[in-house]
Amino acid sequence: FCEHNMALHTNVGIGDFVLMDNIGMEEFLKNLKIRHEAHQIYTYIGEVCVSVNPYTSLNLYSDEHVTQYKGREIFERPPHIFAIADAAYKSLRRNGKDTCIVISGESGSGKTEASKVIMRYIAKVTNVVGQAEIERVKDVLLQSNDILEAFGNAQTNRNDNSSRFGKYMDINFDFKGDPIGGHINNYLLEKSRVVQQQKGEKNFHAFYILLQGANQQTLDRLQLSNSTSDYRFLSTSSGGPRDRGSSRGQEFSRVSSAVKRLGFQEEAVNTMWNVLGAILHIGNMDFIPNDQEDGTLVKQSNLLKTVAKLLDVDSKELEEALTGRVIAASGDVLRKIHNPKDADNGRNALAKALYDRLFTWIVGLVNSAIDPASTQAYVPHSTVIGVLDIYGFEIFGTNSFEQFCINYCNEKLQQLFIELVLKQQQEEYEREGIQWEHVQYFNNVAICQLIDQPHKGIISIMDEACLTVGTVTDSVLLEEMDRKLKEHKHYSSRRLDPMNKLLGHSEDFLIKHYAGEVVYTVSGFIEKNRDTLFQDFKRLLWNSRNKTLKSMWPEGADHISKTTKRPLTAGTLFKNSMLALMKTLQSKEPYYVRCIKPNDAKSPALFDRKLVEHQVNYLGLLENVRVRRAGFAYRQEYWRFLRRYKMISKFTWPNFRDGDEQEGTRVLLEDKALINDVTFGKTKVFIRSPSTLFKLEQQRMNLIPGIVIFLQKMLRGALARRLYKRMVAARLIWRKYRKYKMRTYIMDLNNTFRNVRHMKDYGASLEWPQPPRALRQTAMKFQAMYWRWRGYQVIKRIPPEDRDMLRRKILAWDILGRERRDWGSGRRWYGDYLSMENKEPLFKAALQEVRAKDGGNNIVFSCKVMKLSQFNKTNDRFLIMSESYLYKVDPRKGKVMRSERLSDVAGVTCGSGSHQLTILHMKDKKDLVFTLISPEGEDRVGELVALLANMKGSENLRVKVTEEMHCFMGGKSRTVVVQPDPNQNLPNFTKTKSGYIFTYPS
Repeated sequence: FCEHNMALHTNVGIGDFVLMDNIGMEEFLKNLKIRHEAHQIYTYIGEVCVSVNPYTSLNLYSDEHVTQYKGREIFERPPHIFAIADAAYKSLRRNGKDTCIVISGESGSGKTEASKVIMRYIAKVTNVVGQAEIERVKDVLLQSNDILEAFGNAQTNRNDNSSRFGKYMDINFDFKGDPIGGHINNYLLEKSRVVQQQKGEKNFHAFYILLQGANQQTLDRLQLSNSTSDYRFLSTSSGGPRDRGSSRGQEFSRVSSAVKRLGFQEEAVNTMWNVLGAILHIGNMDFIPNDQEDGTLVKQSNLLKTVAKLLDVDSKELEEALTGRVIAASGDVLRKIHNPKDADNGRNALAKALYDRLFTWIVGLVNSAIDPASTQAYVPHSTVIGVLDIYGFEIFGTNSFEQFCINYCNEKLQQLFIELVLKQQQEEYEREGIQWEHVQYFNNVAICQLIDQPHKGIISIMDEACLTVGTVTDSVLLEEMDRKLKEHKHYSSRRLDPMNKLLGHSEDFLIKHYAGEVVYTVSGFIEKNRDTLFQDFKRLLWNSRNKTLKSMWPEGADHISKTTKRPLTAGTLFKNSMLALMKTLQSKEPYYVRCIKPNDAKSPALFDRKLVEHQVNYLGLLENVRVRRAGFAYRQEYWRFLRRYKMISKFTWPNFRDGDEQEGTRVLLEDKALINDVTFGKTKVFIRSPSTLFKLEQQRMNLIPGIVIFLQKMLRGALARRLYKRMVAARLIWRKYRKYKMRTYIMDLNNTFRNVRHMKDYGASLEWPQPPRALRQTAMKFQAMYWRWRGYQVIKRIPPEDRDMLRRKILAWDILGRERRDWGSGRRWYGDYLSMENKEPLFKAALQEVRAKDGGNNIVFSCKVMKLSQFNKTNDRFLIMSESYLYKVDPRKGKVMRSERLSDVAGVTCGSGSHQLTILHMKDKKDLVFTLISPEGEDRVGELVALLANMKGSENLRVKVTEEMHCFMGGKSRTVVVQPDPNQNLPNFTKTKSGYIFTYPS
């Protein structure tokens, strides 16, 4: 017990009652008082948490406290409700089994606060990665508390924030343990509180929040004042020292914020406040006899109009529903007129029903907002933690039908606790053959049967009375109960026990509950059990023009002549809901928080020994300690135990092969030297000390990271091998497919270009098949091969002596073809035109001089030109170009005037039009400006440029095509502008300020 003792033997008392030296009421109360005075409000009984209401705020719920308890075993840290919440959450994640936390205790013991603390803890420890949808669900779960408390809680003499309804909330979790939604079931709202409260108590918080917290604009719209004394349904309560009017504004803001976060539409929110306002106005209505004719009238006609406006119904129809009712029988429809007393009862029934339907509708909207099926993470069988916060055991000065139902609920919860914690444990020990000391405890089955046994219980007797034809009073009901239950030892009345002066004649009956004797006043039992609301009110509200209000009354759609079946009574409905709740709780692994109220004065300092002893007795806490002390801290099936802890022993990891699960469990515990603290049953292993379980968990947690890494390694290896195989397969498929596409493409090419050899253009007009994406590069190579072949086919038809001319034409096309309109492509190029045109002696002498200077090189081009000199004169000259030189010859003298090396030619500028003006740009900036003279229609510029580019290399010759040319003459930059002139027969140069204008016949 060493680790156990370290956590639970605190410096203030004992943290676990199981560890007390002597188990008795004296020592139990002493330990509880010591811890209460030191503000140690939590104490364990094994895994049951006993919580004492401190009646003051304590710093026990900070983020630091959450961190201390997150993921820890219960006994590792001092007692805290966080440990119970974490144990339930941990069990859910470890075992994948639904759990529930049952919070019980009498009114004012702190059950509602405990449930809120548990929900806040679960919200803190989940969704560590911060998913937005998970955060929304958590926020809605927490926000729902504010609105449900406002409409379902009230101030009583024992508790300022008493739950006047039962609440069971399921929180759904995904496989990661994050909340994905939830569902709330509500049980038996104490709607009679709407119209009447006991002295010193208040109506539901919502009315005071509206009147004292809403802004004046809202109150004016509802035609309300902020004084509670103005309203009959609130006037029975006094402000007193506990009135919270000063904080109502904050509560109104909190509720308003909550409904927005829950997704309530503005129309729905307005309807919510409208119904509250209508109820308050309904409570102020009075009824008087109609003097002129039989019937009843509403005294305050203005209130009638106000209520009709708030409920969006016709005021005349509202008055008819309040002052009478329609009776349908055997197809006939009759209207019965109410007397003032019946009208009062109908008014109260309407107010109670309006509030009850409003509360049920609010719960429905909350459920819609947190419905797990609406989230992406939802799975149909998600794990669940249930939190039960239901009214505690109540004994008031006057106990009516509501206290009867509330105390019945607590009897069922106590029965569940006895069966699961006391009886079930002892029966399990006997079933498993475990020897232990039997513990006597009080079993309340007889009390539950007194109330809910079919045909014999109090609820069945009340139902029979409600079904009896004729007038059946509450006193007649009491007589029937006395007759049928006179032999029951837990039931009594004044008729059965005349000496008991606490019981009134024909008024009271007594039930000996597990929590003590309670006297119930039978007055009102039949009416409250019937829970009568005339169909007229249902039809009225179904016909409301407010869609939200209309949706709360679906049964109002029935036709006026329809005869409806008698609905189940309130008592039967509540009994059925309790049986369903018990079935739900039994299907889950339970954790218990037992709440204790230390005093009735709500003082943080007082410890009422008698009051606390009474609660300890009826909660069965001492019996719980004895059972726990004699029992075992942990039990588990062999197969489940071995599966969880097999990795901590080399004899059971990875699988135990030498026997069954029981033998494997024994081998594991012997290997870890823990065999002396366990007992072996028929199907389960029982561990006595929590410290043993802690050792097992600790060793398991130490090994889990290594196992996870090993599994990750194996999984990554398997995934990598699978990926590699898929890559190999994909590559093979890709290769085969590529070959298939290649073959298909080659076949398409073959079919397309099958007869191109015999076509005139060798297939140039054919459209290439579209290649597949993977073969685009290959297709480009095929196209290049085709164009080379086609080029060869075209070229081979050209005589060899003309191929050099063809190359020059292609070169000219590359240089000029896209910019110059005509460059001589359509004629044969001869080159030496002067030799063909001139046979005169002077020309021959000039040619001999050129050949002598040029070393015998061939004349590659010669032509007559009109040259512009640097002196602004034009002269006719012969232009002769050899393989190395360029010559300018005077045709009249036959003498070479100027020679230039071709290597000194830097560039050529020519026009884009039909003229043949050409500028040869020289490196020494002595440019030659001339126009070629040739027969009409014979352009020689392209031939000249091609020859120059061929001699120098096209990359070394700068060629520019433009109609505005620039040149250097006489050391100055000149501009030659080209203009056509239709009136001119010969080309001509005209001097301008900036250069020259070249005109030519167009």
